Amino acid sequence: MADFLQKVPVPTLDRPFGVHLWPIFDKAYEQVMGYPASQFDFVQGVTPMSTFKQTATMLVTYYIIIFGGREVMKNFPAFKLNTLFMIHNFLLTAISAILLALFVEQLLPTIVRHGVFYSICDHRGGWTQPLIILYYLNYINKYVELLDTVFLVLKKKPLTFLHTYHHGATALLCYTQLIGLTAVQWVPITINLLVHVVMYWYYFQSARGIRIWWKKYITMLQIVQFVIDLGFIYFASYTYFSSAYFPWAPNMGQCAGEEFAAFAGIGIITSYLLLFISFYIATYNKAAKVGRPRSNTGKKSLIDMKNFEVPSPAGASNGSAKGSNGSASSTGRSNGPVTRSRKA
Repeated sequence: MADFLQKVPVPTLDRPFGVHLWPIFDKAYEQVMGYPASQFDFVQGVTPMSTFKQTATMLVTYYIIIFGGREVMKNFPAFKLNTLFMIHNFLLTAISAILLALFVEQLLPTIVRHGVFYSICDHRGGWTQPLIILYYLNYINKYVELLDTVFLVLKKKPLTFLHTYHHGATALLCYTQLIGLTAVQWVPITINLLVHVVMYWYYFQSARGIRIWWKKYITMLQIVQFVIDLGFIYFASYTYFSSAYFPWAPNMGQCAGEEFAAFAGIGIITSYLLLFISFYIATYNKAAKVGRPRSNTGKKSLIDMKNFEVPSPAGASNGSAKGSNGSASSTGRSNGPVTRSRKA
């Protein structure tokens, strides 16, 4: 028994999961790409999807496909695609969990040893080579997540503004932060990955027909995500602009990143917060009122909850609902009569 316990990995500051994940990831990356992850170098204009033209082309193509596809699907019956849908959500759950674990392994020692300010405002803390490739992979994953909307189109589910805007804007946001060299971007990225682990796992289980009671709290988690994101982004932006242009103003020193990236982060994530708060109020407050007895007669509302449609933050499932940043984490897809939304 003692020998067995000695072989059990013990978590440490540098290996918070007991096992050193980076060498494993390094070798796995080499098997796929032909070179180890430790040799990755992000070069704008050379690395795939590293130019604004490529990003814009991909996003324009996305919107043409989903809105054009919606018109085409008017002439065809809806596809079931439940098995593919489950696989899609399971894979996104796994990808989000793996990236999150790699981020934690890289960031935890830096935060503990050097502090939060160092990790969000100093390139040596938040812009290391391992973090750069994780930022890039997270950015590329945003294009994989665009398949969410393709499923909605093929299943003839409603396309809500929240869903379509959020998917496109998140890919653009990740691109601006990547080329803007912002050290603070790991904050919205890691929180968004955590939200996506919970969210995509919920949608995977929902697609299996398992009803889960905590769907409402996914939206609440998304709203909390954006509040935390904005706290860090506003602080980093204030630190940058005050030290660069208003040195007489109280500040803690310089902060890494480009100005356009700061404005993009503030604008996009602020819009997320407002949209998700609006969605939450429209969905859950109205739902509560619809199911509430009428005060003057004591009878139930004449509105049948089964016919009450609300947008959801990212998609839907069988019978249950499927619905940042940013990042994180994010809109209308349900196989049942109730439409809900999703996405962070």
